[in-house]
Amino acid sequence: MSQMTAIYEQLRDSILSLKMAPGERFSERSLESRFSGSRTPIRAALARLETDGLVAREDRSWIVTPISLDELEQAIEFRRVIEVEVVKLACERARAADIAVIEEILASCREDDSRAAWHRVGSDFHVELARLTNNGFYIRAVEDLMVRLSRARWLEVWTVEGRDRSWDEHHAILTFIRESRVDEAVAAIGGHIDGVRSRNIGSRLTDVPSHLVRGFSVVGKAS
Repeated sequence: MSQMTAIYEQLRDSILSLKMAPGERFSERSLESRFSGSRTPIRAALARLETDGLVAREDRSWIVTPISLDELEQAIEFRRVIEVEVVKLACERARAADIAVIEEILASCREDDSRAAWHRVGSDFHVELARLTNNGFYIRAVEDLMVRLSRARWLEVWTVEGRDRSWDEHHAILTFIRESRVDEAVAAIGGHIDGVRSRNIGSRLTDVPSHLVRGFSVVGKAS
């Protein structure tokens, strides 16, 4: 793994886990000290994070992108359209071997695993569902959505109850796809997305431990 990739992944994990809070400002020099690295790989890592929409330039420094409730609402609206079509196509095109791979991904997460592991498995689940369509446009759209919604989705795995709920809902969706039960698969994915939205968009975005909220910035209004 290159130094740039290692820095990128560490910063990305810090941002998605809210260790680096929305609205928090930092400098390239501070990252040089943190990673004991030169500015070139740090700048390359920041450029990737900027493309992901997780950081932005501000004057001579950088800022962790504030969470925009308006943008989240738009992303969720788009996600619902995309993933409903994903499960429809998956019911038609999924092969047993591909479904088995997704089952293994879900089974890889144990009850005592970290929130980060549960968050990663949840993202992988939705991306792998998109792969069942054999359509690169759907795959890239879902990959991008998982990044754009990562900080909001993090709240879904914050509690044991949330992790258990996600596990049950993911398995139900996969069962309907395996059995080609299109209407039930569509209802299940729609209910899953709507549930995540209602539980985690709005006031709960600021309902995180106090040591994570320094500089926390949420903008816009949720309906």
